[in-house]
This record gives sequence, C-alpha cells and structure tokens, in this order.
Amino acid sequence: MQPPRPLISSLPDFLEAMAFSTVILLYIWRCQTAGLYTWLVFPIWLLTSFVLHRDTPKTLGWRADNLKAATRLAAPVFLVFIAAIVLAGIALGALHRLPAHLIEPRRFVGYFAFCLLQQVALQSLTMNRLLRAFSNPNLAALVGGLLFAALHWPNRVLVPLTLIGGTAMCWLFSRQRNILPLVLGQAILGALVFWAFPIAWHHAMRVGPGYYSFHL
Repeated sequence: MQPPRPLISSLPDFLEAMAFSTVILLYIWRCQTAGLYTWLVFPIWLLTSFVLHRDTPKTLGWRADNLKAATRLAAPVFLVFIAAIVLAGIALGALHRLPAHLIEPRRFVGYFAFCLLQQVALQSLTMNRLLRAFSNPNLAALVGGLLFAALHWPNRVLVPLTLIGGTAMCWLFSRQRNILPLVLGQAILGALVFWAFPIAWHHAMRVGPGYYSFHL
C-alpha cells in the first residue's frame, strides 16, 4: 500500500502563488496612487519567475499546437456561462441597452488586452505554481479561483462570478495549457456582465477602493 500523497507537494511554489496574489491585492488597495511606476513590480516578478522556473511557451500556455483541443474543451464551458449571463440580463431588463463593450471594437480590444494580462498572471504564473504545489489539480484550480475572486473584492457582482469563472478557467488550464481561449472567453463574459447587470450593482466593474468611490 502506497503512502498518501502530501496535500502540498511544493511549499515554495504555493508560497509564491500566495505572495504574488497578495502583492496584487496590496497594489489594488494601497499602491495604485503611491507612485507612477509601482506597477513595474509585476512584469519584473513575472519575468524573473519565468526565468528561474525555466518556463517555456508550452508551460506558460502561450502556444498554438494545442489550440484546437483547448478551444474544444473550453467552448462548452463558456457557452453555458454566456447563456446564463444573457438570461440574467434579460431577467434584469438589460434588453433596452446594447452590450457596448462587446460590439464596439475599441472597447472590446481594450478589454481583451486587459484580460490577456489577467490570464498571464492567473494562469501562466499563479496556476502554474499551484499545479506544482498541489498533488490534486482540481484543488489547485479551486485555490486559483478563490485567489482570483479575492482580487475582485468588494464588488458584489464580480466576487461570486469570478469565483465560479476563475475556478473553471483554472481547471481548463490544468487540462489544456493554453491561455488564448481563456482570454477570449473572459473578454466576452466580462463584456456581457457589464451589460447584463445594473451599473449600480457592479459600479462599472470596479474593485478595491474604486468600488466605493464610484458615483452614477
């Protein structure tokens, strides 16, 4: 009989994932206005971590060889989420307005780029470390989803949605390491969330102190 595998098989990787998320949280709440170049900590951390861990485009999910398989796996998940948000929008009376962030190219491209940065941080670094840290990839995906949701506090719309969506996207990444379908799916979902829910609820999708300072 084999001994049970430890819950955390790599403590340094777990600590890095937690530390990286904590620094993002501190930036959102404390450091955004502290200085013009405080954001540089993130690309420096990412590049340094990728080099030290000897990551490759395949491990980071920056690849095309499995794009078809990754898209085939992700499509049903995102279609269910899209249908749920559209139905929520109909129920909440959103049909009188257009989903501007989805149909206006400038807005969608800008949001797509923002989602790309989020997925690099969430999947290429955080989830990669969690997959090394935990012997169970499903547990790693759940922890990744919890961290992603925590970064959207205190937005009462985004916190539950990012917990569900973030966990699902982390799970998809654990099955097929490719961030491209995840970026597109997140961009579509985010645009639909902005449309479906009243702006008085999601405060223009703001998180951190910006959620409280928002005024219609």
